[in-house]
Amino acid sequence: MQPDGFDILYEQGPCLVVNKPAGVLTQAPPGIDSLELRIKQFLIDRESKPGKAYLGVPHRLDRLVSGALVVAKHVRAARRLSEQFEGRLVQKTYWAVVEGEVAGEEGKWTDRLRKVPHEARGEVAAADLPDAKRAILSYRVKRRFENKTWLEITLETGRYHQIRVQASAHGFPVVGDALYGATTPFGAPSDDPRDRVIALHARDLAFRHPMTKEDVRVTAPLPATWMVFEPIAFNSLDHQAG
Repeated sequence: MQPDGFDILYEQGPCLVVNKPAGVLTQAPPGIDSLELRIKQFLIDRESKPGKAYLGVPHRLDRLVSGALVVAKHVRAARRLSEQFEGRLVQKTYWAVVEGEVAGEEGKWTDRLRKVPHEARGEVAAADLPDAKRAILSYRVKRRFENKTWLEITLETGRYHQIRVQASAHGFPVVGDALYGATTPFGAPSDDPRDRVIALHARDLAFRHPMTKEDVRVTAPLPATWMVFEPIAFNSLDHQAG
């Protein structure tokens, strides 16, 4: 049985890694479509479960972002995965196409970020603000286009909208990310900001299986929307593990 509305990239015991589509919420209140709801319904249908299905979601991806996301089918596995995220033991690699020409072939951005009070966005903040937290990411250039750069990004911290905020603050907003100053559209056009997507993809996820203790690394294929940058680049890069 194949799921509807997402792809399963890895499944072993209570641990699942799925490829989240861009434009879908990771979690949402009852009655609103979300990846969590889709996975639960798939498990109920596949396993002929009566009633509800448990699903632990130890991390999230922004609605506009696609890529690898791990979930757990029972409480103990979910708790152990959450502990890995809290302990920064999970390795997360993202691919992003940003506006502008990033200098050099690799680098690191270190900033202080905070979530803007009462708003769904983050910002670079002064270090003396009590809610400003250190944010660090490393990047390397995978490919260059006309006034665009394809980056591979590794997070050392996990802040609210971290990649989106830092990329914008350094003058290179993620393509399609109008909230943070991008002017280049991406994906299917829509008058509803909730239906828009951005060129940010959770490419690789590496963690320790919560039950078997085996090392797991999962690579999420790119959405077809990325072919807009260059079909040849899309095909060659997407078949690389990173």
